[in-house]
Amino acid sequence: MAEVIPFTGHYRHDHREPHGCFDGHLHIIDPRFPLIDNQGYRPAPFTVENYQKATRGLDIRGGAIVSGSFQGTDQSYLLAALEALGGDFVGVTQLPDDISDARLLELDEAGVRAIRFNLRRGGRQDIGAMIRQARRVFDVVGWHCEIYADARHLAPHLTLLRALPAMVIDHLGLSQEGLPTLLALVEAGARVKATGFGRVSLDVPATLAAIADINPHALIFGTDLPGTRAPRPFREGDIELLHNTLGDTNAMLALHDNAVALYRPRGSDSVA
Repeated sequence: MAEVIPFTGHYRHDHREPHGCFDGHLHIIDPRFPLIDNQGYRPAPFTVENYQKATRGLDIRGGAIVSGSFQGTDQSYLLAALEALGGDFVGVTQLPDDISDARLLELDEAGVRAIRFNLRRGGRQDIGAMIRQARRVFDVVGWHCEIYADARHLAPHLTLLRALPAMVIDHLGLSQEGLPTLLALVEAGARVKATGFGRVSLDVPATLAAIADINPHALIFGTDLPGTRAPRPFREGDIELLHNTLGDTNAMLALHDNAVALYRPRGSDSVA
């Protein structure tokens, strides 16, 4: 497992607001539930308790638990984590093609708010089928879709993707080569995870600034903990980078308000 460095001190500048941070991208890896080897990789455990310890001092007021490639379409771990973490947390899941409307409604009631497509780690490559499933899920339960891919590989599908009703791109689109495609999607209404700064091959401050210049409501902060397969995991300076790049007002949109508006956590009335 990548090294996780808990934040137990204070930011160099006191940027924290009363409503805290919403962690828009985290993984819970609970060995009590099924795990799948993906490309020869199986992650080390990272339980709810591990997550709470790793984020001690960050003033986390909710978050999005994201299903990884190594969890397939299993919902059992996700439902257990949502129950443990409470109503300010939501789920982002992977779904089988044959899932019923009734099951979608059950997951929505439990706090799941998005479907994820992992194009980066050997996942679905049929863009047409992906888009059909994303549209169906949006029509039934109003969820957006989240796409983990190098944005440069999305360029041939730009017209189709622009037509999606609601979409989020993970980890700043990963590459400098994908930046034009990423910004074109932002112009079409896509949101972008301000996450995984240790994963990307691009100028993070310049990319954050370019996205915020188009739409300051597009950025969604997340720790990406535990940082599986990342060259370096989240660190406290990533939050400071948001403030220094975006200014405090837009940074707090990215750190909290944008995510709450997008994910609609069950406890959001008490968070916002």
